[in-house]
Amino acid sequence: MITDIRRVLPHRYPMLLVDAVTELVPGERLTARKAVTANEPWYADLPDDLRAEQLAYPQVLLVESWCQAAGVLATCESPNPDVLTGTVMLFGGISGIEFHRPVMPGDVVEHHVEVFRALTDTVMFTGRSTVDGEAALTVSRIVMAFRPASVLLPDSLGRK
Repeated sequence: MITDIRRVLPHRYPMLLVDAVTELVPGERLTARKAVTANEPWYADLPDDLRAEQLAYPQVLLVESWCQAAGVLATCESPNPDVLTGTVMLFGGISGIEFHRPVMPGDVVEHHVEVFRALTDTVMFTGRSTVDGEAALTVSRIVMAFRPASVLLPDSLGRK
């Protein structure tokens, strides 16, 4: 449910790119969905005479959506959507990413995320995204790190 997603992720419109979680095994795996529509802000200023393939969902947003799904898995047991307090989820890096097909408005993307390795303050994930069972994206590895917000804030915002 979207309210549950909003409880664990700090992202909001227009950058909340996960619509639903359909499977969640904390510490192990997650399946989530993102419905791509032509009403999203990145389509707003495109000319009307584009060819269909020019309306493909931006690849960087597909990766961001997958990473947000990984973020739900990483924080489901200890949510902290307020990035100014507690522990902040940071994107560390990505490797072995492959795009297999374009994602178009009207497609429903299914993200499959698995924990590859979890350390005290760092989690590594692997997985894929599919549309109608067909691979759209594969991710060999992403790294997410968790740090106290207090060490990331500038002095003027309360860093001690």
